[in-house]
Amino acid sequence: MKIATFNINGIKARINALPDWLDDAQPDVALLQEIKSVDESFPRALFEDRGYNVETHGQKSFNGVAILSKRPLEDVMRGLPGDDSDDQARYIEATVMGETQAVRLCGLYLPNGNPAPGPKYDYKLGWMARLHQRAKELLAQEAPFVMAGDYNIIPQAEDAAKPDSWREDALFRLESRTAFRKLLNLGLTEAFRARTPGPGHYSFWDYQAGAWNRNNGIRIDHLLLSPQAADLLTDCQIDKDVRGRDKPSDHVPVWIDLAA
Repeated sequence: MKIATFNINGIKARINALPDWLDDAQPDVALLQEIKSVDESFPRALFEDRGYNVETHGQKSFNGVAILSKRPLEDVMRGLPGDDSDDQARYIEATVMGETQAVRLCGLYLPNGNPAPGPKYDYKLGWMARLHQRAKELLAQEAPFVMAGDYNIIPQAEDAAKPDSWREDALFRLESRTAFRKLLNLGLTEAFRARTPGPGHYSFWDYQAGAWNRNNGIRIDHLLLSPQAADLLTDCQIDKDVRGRDKPSDHVPVWIDLAA
């Protein structure tokens, strides 16, 4: 089962680029972030015509997450538990049945957190604490699950072309990286690093200052796997070339293959 995560940075802006990538890459599941659309306005038919089931958790002009799946989706949950006052559309869960077993999908768009310190950074760290709790709950079920999306976290210096320029940014501050490490320390596997070591691998290049042409990127899109899902992992890749296509997102897809 091929499962991808892709921050599309607006469905309207990516109305051609996203279908083109789907046609080329043929993921079984695509977890999307920043759809920037209310549920009613999301162009479902464009993806349903390609054989995808569509579930969204949208928000006007900002945020928004979605799941596209060639297999039926069950037990859909919208919103990250732990704060009933949080009205930002950043999290969606569903179960997909593979050839041999079910996998719980958790699609997330973690807050950016800038400027840091400040209220937005506090929200980021609070959101990560809630994600940590949700991961613990899912781990207790001892079943395969994938927490995938735009984490807005640069885990290590090697995940940035110019780490020194990110030192005080919310994406790379020590508190952010510590919260991410605590997630991993629950027993989760970061899929890309399980397959590919070393620097020079990025999933985001800013639109400004020629970042793409200079390969001045960062790696902030991650797939974290439960032990049961990690046992099924056969591959994980970054579709870097998508950034060089027509009207690209500033992110590119990252995908895994699970023997499920």
